[in-house]
Amino acid sequence: MAVALIVAAGRGERLGSDRPKALVTLGGRPMLEWSVEALRSVPAIERIVVALPAGALGDAPEGTVAVAGGAVRSASVREALRACPEGDPVVVHDAARPLAPARLFERALAQLERSGADAAIAAAPVSDTIKEVDPSDGRTVTRTLDRARLWAVQTPQVFRRDALERALIGAGDDVLTAATDDAWLVEQAGGRVEVVESSPANIKITTPTDLTLAELLLAEARV
Repeated sequence: MAVALIVAAGRGERLGSDRPKALVTLGGRPMLEWSVEALRSVPAIERIVVALPAGALGDAPEGTVAVAGGAVRSASVREALRACPEGDPVVVHDAARPLAPARLFERALAQLERSGADAAIAAAPVSDTIKEVDPSDGRTVTRTLDRARLWAVQTPQVFRRDALERALIGAGDDVLTAATDDAWLVEQAGGRVEVVESSPANIKITTPTDLTLAELLLAEARV
């Protein structure tokens, strides 16, 4: 059976909140609870582990396992994985993406099961034109990338347990700090990663504007 790890150790400073980001209210309840609810409705998921700030472990939803997160995101995933000695595959999800529907978790799990890949990750095709800028001045365009080949990566990300353990447990703190996501770590370890098409509506909440948009999307879904 699968296990789910929710990364919820962010401090929420860019939201202007004095609470951990995952505990900020969205749609009348803590943001974290939306992800927990979606995961609980996926039959394949047996256990949910939540990585929270050390001072907020008592705020974990009932029925989940709470662990103290690390200094960076992938360190939090590593601590959550260590707290769950069994379970394969492993679903990793950011609490900051509370609008991910249960069907997206199910599709990612199904793609991993039928593929030979080490991971299946939610992503949305890029619709904007993306230009690369010279880092020396931060202004001069050096090239325009082919957006037909570009995907904006989200969570959930689903991993074969041995692949995620190899990538995380053996990584030094410098590598974890540099990691853009856990799939990147698996790629660096030689693993194969596939994308599962998702929607731009699976937004990541970082700013007050994101929170307002999420409230609107929730309200629309309830109509």
